[in-house]
Amino acid sequence: MLNFTKNFLTDESGATAIEYGLIAALVSVAAIATLEALGTSLKDIFGVAKSSLDDAAKAAKTS
Repeated sequence: MLNFTKNFLTDESGATAIEYGLIAALVSVAAIATLEALGTSLKDIFGVAKSSLDDAAKAAKTS
């Protein structure tokens, strides 16, 4: 029983799993923040492209 307790107290495999979990959470938060920041500018870029294509389609119809 003493040997089991000693092994239990010195086992660090759970700490490693927690560290990997924290790293994964940090990467996820960074990815979400980056995508949020890019999301607005991507929406604007696609809006400009859509507007240009709409104008070109209208011009093609009238000619």
